[in-house]
Amino acid sequence: MECGHVGILTVDLHLPVGSSLKAKRKELLRVKSALGRRFACAVAEVDHHDLWQRSRLTLALVSRTAGESDDRLSEISRFLHADEVFQVVGEAREVVPVEGESAWIAP
Repeated sequence: MECGHVGILTVDLHLPVGSSLKAKRKELLRVKSALGRRFACAVAEVDHHDLWQRSRLTLALVSRTAGESDDRLSEISRFLHADEVFQVVGEAREVVPVEGESAWIAP
């Protein structure tokens, strides 16, 4: 029995005007904060930490249904594509069901 779904979105970003790691981190902090507030998701930079103009972000969210997770991932994707500071150059998504009672371990 499914008791929820986890939506996972990974995006590759290109920051064309990136001039330093400090500037990149400032923009990523802005985007990560906005995503967390607006979409109630967890976000982390998972690759390209040492490059000025590249970043890979992965985010996760939890919903009751697979359709709801997919809809929210689509909204997040549109939000990221609309940002003028960077370009989304790659994207992957997955919706994973969370199994019911069999996932619980009795004490």
